[in-house]
Amino acid sequence: MNDASTPPAEPTPTATASGTAGTAVREDPLVAARKEKLARWREEHAISGYGHRIDGLIPLAEARDRFDAAAHAARVAAVEEAGGEESGVADERPEVLVAGRCVQHRAMGRLVFIVLRDETGDLQVSISRSAVDAAAFAVARKLDYGDIVVVGGRMGMTNKGETCVWADRFELHCKSLVPPPEKYHGLADPELRYRHRYVDMYANPETIRTFMARSRILSSMRRILEDRGYLEVETPMMQPLAGGAAARPFATHHNALDLPLFLRIAPELYLKRLLVGGMSAVFEINRNFRNEGVDRSHNPEFTSLEAYRAFGDCWTMLELTEELLHRLATEAVAAGGGQDMVGSGACWATAWRRSAGSSKIRRPATGWRTSRSWAVASASNSTKW
Repeated sequence: MNDASTPPAEPTPTATASGTAGTAVREDPLVAARKEKLARWREEHAISGYGHRIDGLIPLAEARDRFDAAAHAARVAAVEEAGGEESGVADERPEVLVAGRCVQHRAMGRLVFIVLRDETGDLQVSISRSAVDAAAFAVARKLDYGDIVVVGGRMGMTNKGETCVWADRFELHCKSLVPPPEKYHGLADPELRYRHRYVDMYANPETIRTFMARSRILSSMRRILEDRGYLEVETPMMQPLAGGAAARPFATHHNALDLPLFLRIAPELYLKRLLVGGMSAVFEINRNFRNEGVDRSHNPEFTSLEAYRAFGDCWTMLELTEELLHRLATEAVAAGGGQDMVGSGACWATAWRRSAGSSKIRRPATGWRTSRSWAVASASNSTKW
């Protein structure tokens, strides 16, 4: 019984998935199993599970390119002459040090085969029990998908002809506690792909290639504009007047100045002020913010390019746009190993054909009137350019 002067003890609240007090939430058994494995490895093999600085790493694609078929053939021949004994046989195969995430894993007795992945592609790693210490081999045998490892060794080839790293160094650099998406189904839901980009990049390598192509495109844009004499500038993100476009802005407040401000919807007004101040050609590649609709192809926060030149006209901008599209298609995209845009069916050659927009409009049966004459009716009741 409780003493009348002492209130009964309240039950201790437990955390739920939403972070509020309530009933306890059971941890995902797959996550719990990975945590238990990491704890066991820490005790048995003194592995922290968290990475540290590694110097001398090269991308997986570069390691694959370093494979020397002649050196590999010479090594195989020398081992055969020695009766299969590898120790003491000269080895001229190139040494590499690589890191990557485990995306495939096969343990076959005294050998473990792992496929690593980084932003440049995949590469197989072969680990022999005799080539690494016992602790490293034990970890390699029980590695999970998603774990990040560091591997050192010589570039060679398996008996099945697969280029690989024959490891003499193997380290767990980072333990993945959450299982990745399934190997075959991957991450297909567009909503999840856009909300969890880091998972999308693991499950769909083409996502990383898209990021890399975007970086090359922006770099080429800057180089093209600078070659034409444009100066890159940065203008205010917070503005007292939301101008330069017709859009609903995000509103904020500057506490120190007690001033209402808006995140910019366009940089136009400030770029034009720079021309007034004496600059002859300016451009800006930066973020704009528009407090409007959102879907997978429309983000309220987006990057735009705006450029202005004194003593120019609409033809100045047309020529600039033409050069931008041509050089981006031929340099930035093609240089990344993607499709050559010049040969894709679109005409990216310079000196595009010029024509008035009104001459390209066909009116529906209801009839549209152009600035010069009635357009020809379209049998499909559509507008064609």
